[in-house]
Amino acid sequence: MDGTYIIGEIGQNHNGSVDIAKLIVELVARPVHEELFNLDLKPMDAVKMTKRDLNEELAVSQMNKIYDNPNSFGRTYGEHRAFLELSDEQHYEVYKHAKQLGLDFIETLCSVGCLNILKLFRPDKLKVASRDLTNLPLLEALAETKIPIILSTGMSGKKELDQALEIITKYHDNISILHCVSQYPTHPDNLNLNTILFLKEHYGQYTIGFSDHTIGITAPVVAVGLGAEIIEKHVTIDRKMKGTDQACSLGPDGVNRMIRDIRICERWMGKNELFIEPDVESARKKLERSIASKCEIRSGEIISENMIHLLSPGDGLHWSDRNLIVGKAAQRDIPANEIIYPDMVV
Repeated sequence: MDGTYIIGEIGQNHNGSVDIAKLIVELVARPVHEELFNLDLKPMDAVKMTKRDLNEELAVSQMNKIYDNPNSFGRTYGEHRAFLELSDEQHYEVYKHAKQLGLDFIETLCSVGCLNILKLFRPDKLKVASRDLTNLPLLEALAETKIPIILSTGMSGKKELDQALEIITKYHDNISILHCVSQYPTHPDNLNLNTILFLKEHYGQYTIGFSDHTIGITAPVVAVGLGAEIIEKHVTIDRKMKGTDQACSLGPDGVNRMIRDIRICERWMGKNELFIEPDVESARKKLERSIASKCEIRSGEIISENMIHLLSPGDGLHWSDRNLIVGKAAQRDIPANEIIYPDMVV
């Protein structure tokens, strides 16, 4: 991939409105500019929606359960879920909007019945939610499409992940695995970003990434530093809007700052070697130390080690090269506390 693949997750932050979903798509597609170094940075790569089939979602008792809280969009939980569910045609409308803006479009399909959406369009990738990593019939149905699959591990361990991979790899191996913790927001003690290193070591044949539910933008940047190649983060146009995910999502400013920091982090990583960066050469000459006279040295006087010390600038000889000065005769008078250059001795 060309840099970190960043996914802006809409989830249910559209609040049942295609227009709000489109506004979030436009937020995700915004270019990012870093002013200090005058850098135009690549925006997010993809937007993600979630599709549920309420006939395959909840037990009747759960659907009919009274859902009385400030974030409710219905009297019962079933009515709440129905309000937030966009139709296949509405998903297609958001898909077209994303493609017009140059974004990939990813769908989380929560049941086999949701695959009907593929009659309208083919997403660039399919996402398996953490809760469905053990939904083996769904995994098989998704794998049969041969569309690249992203797995989140937020509710599962190695056993469950291996079972999921066994099902999917019967059909293809275009798979990404995202470290995830299904706690909203995730407590700092529970995040365990070193899982990314575990996944890269044991599942290195797949693309490894991070689906983030923490507050803020630091965790995704650290994840990129640990080698995550995909970052997924909930986004919204207004964190104060009604909805259970709004407060732990990124608003417009947060989206801008996260993209900026991830894209700059990519540049930070550099090469796996130790070298002097050409752009620091001027600072090196100004700030490093060179061999200098500790006292006044007369022309013809033999220079001893107790007559020299180190001063800036660093455009002279290092202490390791003092044999080029010590034991030599000064060609001219050298004032105290001045750099001694090679052409000043013989």
